[in-house]
Amino acid sequence: MWLNSALSLLPLAVLAFALPTKDCELKVKESVVPPATWTKFGAAPPDHMIKLRIALPQSNFRALEEHLYEISNPYHERYGAHLTKEEVEALVAPHPESVDSVTNWLSSHGIGEGDISRSPAGDWLIIEAPVSLIETMLDTKYHVWKHATTGEYLVRTTSYSLPKYLLDHVDLIQPTTMFGTFRKLESTIHSISSTEGQIQSLDLAPIVDSATGITVDGSCNSTITVNCLKQIYNAVNYTPSADVGNSIAVTGYLDQFANFADLQAFYADQVPAAAAANATFNVVSIAAGNNSQDPTQAGVEANLDVQFAFGLTFPVESTFYTTGGLPPFIPDVRRTTNSNEPYTEWLDFILGHPNPPLAISTSYGDDEQTVPLSYAQRACTGFAQLGARGVSLTVSSGDGGVGDSDPDPATQQCITNDGTNRARFPASCPYITAVGGTKFFPEQAASFSGGGFSDWFARPAYQDSAVNAFLGALPNGTYAGLFNASGRATPDVATQSEFFRVFAGGVARQVQGTSAAAPTFIGIVGLLNDARLKKGLPSLGFLNPLLYSQAASGFNDITVGSNPGCGTPGFNATKGWDAVTGLGT
Repeated sequence: MWLNSALSLLPLAVLAFALPTKDCELKVKESVVPPATWTKFGAAPPDHMIKLRIALPQSNFRALEEHLYEISNPYHERYGAHLTKEEVEALVAPHPESVDSVTNWLSSHGIGEGDISRSPAGDWLIIEAPVSLIETMLDTKYHVWKHATTGEYLVRTTSYSLPKYLLDHVDLIQPTTMFGTFRKLESTIHSISSTEGQIQSLDLAPIVDSATGITVDGSCNSTITVNCLKQIYNAVNYTPSADVGNSIAVTGYLDQFANFADLQAFYADQVPAAAAANATFNVVSIAAGNNSQDPTQAGVEANLDVQFAFGLTFPVESTFYTTGGLPPFIPDVRRTTNSNEPYTEWLDFILGHPNPPLAISTSYGDDEQTVPLSYAQRACTGFAQLGARGVSLTVSSGDGGVGDSDPDPATQQCITNDGTNRARFPASCPYITAVGGTKFFPEQAASFSGGGFSDWFARPAYQDSAVNAFLGALPNGTYAGLFNASGRATPDVATQSEFFRVFAGGVARQVQGTSAAAPTFIGIVGLLNDARLKKGLPSLGFLNPLLYSQAASGFNDITVGSNPGCGTPGFNATKGWDAVTGLGT
């Protein structure tokens, strides 16, 4: 029941009379230019229910950020001294005045405490209400919007207002101005119909990288397996443990289901010890997320993530998070709610978890241009909270090359809301490790590897030296005006991302994309965490300050390849950090 029963009986005139004059002084809180790919389809149905999220200002996030950088800096005396859940929540809890002001405002619209859900730190309030009421509350008008390419629909507005006295007590309200399409990031998928029983080319001569001295099976240039990754990344003889408190997880969205039978087929094919142990993974449902075991519904993305992340780290405790969230609104199908922003659903859950997994990978994202700055900033602060608690987070950098925005079908140029190219979100969040893609051995850049510069987030200090060197080496005028040279740069690192042998629906397939790179990198992080925990050391936590300092010497610099996109040749992989493969592999 979304309406307070007592208030619902009062005439609207009485409610209006009860409100102080200042409540009626409205001011626009947020306004956006809708992306060119979305057009108005019609007025939103007044009885359409929306799950509305209200973000209250976090009281002391800057202090949390200071803690995060200190405990993530290998040169600082506090390195590895991760914060507790309670310490983090105390730093981001809203001021009581904000809580009271917003609660009273909701009450004035008939929404009582029993109708409000609150995040663990109290910095998010969630209600469900019909469009008609929300339009009154926010002095706005919702419409149904249609995407020109996908045919998807959203219920959104381009501007909303609040009473002036509330402006400093609310960071943002969504879904209002967010036009994200939130999709998985694999580039292409195709079946291997002729190699069902075995991996081909086993008789090929081994490949030796003369620069590193590493030797890998000859088959690894046509089929990537767990053994190939362990060979390429020097982890062949490392055996992790199941009893040192280590843990790893991957996230699943958009009805992507991870299939247990496919995992067993994968293990039988590539990780015999896991197959012999009948190893599996935990499934945690968030917001009514499903994990159907119907083989016809097996998700290639979900199977890719769990098979390689967990195959690399067996027997470490592993978890698949399946987060619910309906597809965008369909005008001719009645929906009770409209939710396609599952990041915050997952963040609410994981931030409330007393012991979240120590390493988590995500292979989903949005074009940064479709995500309002306010929303991106708040989701990003959630990732920072996880980092402060000792959790390492990786995200695919995207599969569209440079810019990685939706290109115009006719020109292949990327047309954004304001005419500039942008990065992917959440890869552009500075508290996450963005993972680009490579191929072959010796490695070179994958052409689809997403990379570039954020318009929403400034470049963090830990990147300055590496990125400035890259920018200084660019020929004068290269892509002048097409990217924000002072923005957060992506990717941070890269791994293999082509020819991954994945089982889905009982069939072996090959998958390519940075969605393969992110779980691969988190798998290696899981092994490093295992080594640290065995020595009584804390988990690695937020990785980037370490990666751009001491750990940089442990990377293989990728200097071959580029990432064309948006009608341009893209950036080149060069010596040092680059906007194709980051620091390397």
